[in-house]
Amino acid sequence: MSQRTFKDFTFQPFLYEVIDKLNFREPTPIQGEVIPYALKKQSLIGQSHTGSGKTHAYLLPLFNQIDVTHNHVQAVITVPTRELAMQIYDEVRKMIEYADEEESIRAKLIIGGTDKQKMMDKLKRPPHIIVGTPGRILDLVMEGALDLYTASSMVIDEADLLIDLGLIEETDQILVRMPEKLQIMVFSATFPVQLQHFLKKYIENPKHITITGQSLVPETMEHRLIPLRHREKADLMVEITNVIHPYLALIFVNKKEHADELANQLIQKGLETGIMHGGLTPRERKRTLKNIKNLEYQYIVATDLAARGIDIPGISHIFNAELPKEPEDYIHRVGRTARAGLEGTAVSFYKDKDEKLIEKLESKGIDFTHYDIKNNEWVEIKDWDQRRKREKSENDQLEAEAWKKVRKKKKVKPGYKKKMKKEAEQVKKQLKKKQQQQNKNRGNRGRR
Repeated sequence: MSQRTFKDFTFQPFLYEVIDKLNFREPTPIQGEVIPYALKKQSLIGQSHTGSGKTHAYLLPLFNQIDVTHNHVQAVITVPTRELAMQIYDEVRKMIEYADEEESIRAKLIIGGTDKQKMMDKLKRPPHIIVGTPGRILDLVMEGALDLYTASSMVIDEADLLIDLGLIEETDQILVRMPEKLQIMVFSATFPVQLQHFLKKYIENPKHITITGQSLVPETMEHRLIPLRHREKADLMVEITNVIHPYLALIFVNKKEHADELANQLIQKGLETGIMHGGLTPRERKRTLKNIKNLEYQYIVATDLAARGIDIPGISHIFNAELPKEPEDYIHRVGRTARAGLEGTAVSFYKDKDEKLIEKLESKGIDFTHYDIKNNEWVEIKDWDQRRKREKSENDQLEAEAWKKVRKKKKVKPGYKKKMKKEAEQVKKQLKKKQQQQNKNRGNRGRR
């Protein structure tokens, strides 16, 4: 089948000029699948990885159906975080700027951390498109400053994160105040049970779109594992900095307290470092984003919220100073780099407790290489799994030897198996102790 082009879609003439100015050559897989159904105003559920072109998969059809002669809200886009709302709004504004229309499409950004009264005043002339977070949108609807009953389309982006951040209730209250015949387009990386129940309440027979045949992570990405061992994370980051010089790197940890601690340590060691997590005030987050755009940081220490709720262009490296608990979180983290066909590197520090996660990721097709830093150089080391397999093999050998030494009784009594097992364990401990002493003696002789 031949590759689709944007000419295959029935857009209004001005949108072809917008597409050209955006330098889009051909639709991405998610765009090619979503756009035809979205143009028919069909409700749909889309699933694809980060950086797949999902945002314009719904923005282009939304722009196509806006009627500028109607002075009311026609499309609502909700996202879980302010940063993501700001980024989508920037794309909307860019498209409006590129659209050479006599009467322009109007859009408004509705997020917390801004002057509520000023926003209410601006809404006296309703926008055609609203981009915002559920809490502030609902707040303005309840105040009577915003009427959503006129809308014909609703986009719920990063829907599974709404569950994680406890925003599903606000989204529910928004949908209650929208028309019954509403095109709903939902985009999510995963679909937990709670989200599935929520969607069944509002969407009947949606078109399900999952982009198959694509890697969970960008194919142009390299995944490296480094054992943390006894080292401090900040010290290891400095060692790595002596070897590579990232254009811009995200360093992930699991808690905002850990992010503050690691960022402060890196700043003290002379690295240009910023912080991004959910505990920052709106002003602090805005300042951090501005500094990122001005290339004032080489490193940004972040929590998983940043992996889902922010899109920072130009990230060359991802560091997992702490590996997450779930494979999906790893995939979201590393999806911040190697975008649009560019290369990227993910470097993860690991401890023994992370081995189950690594196994799960390997089973999903992620190919790790194993390195350490020695004398300011990358040194390839043995696969962590080889050590585990070797230890298991040694343990199996000791167990077999131990059972050979357990005397088998001619006459057996109830519970004899349990007694024999206990005896075998005792013999195994003695054999292991003897083996460790032999290894120690050999080591001492080698040092003489």
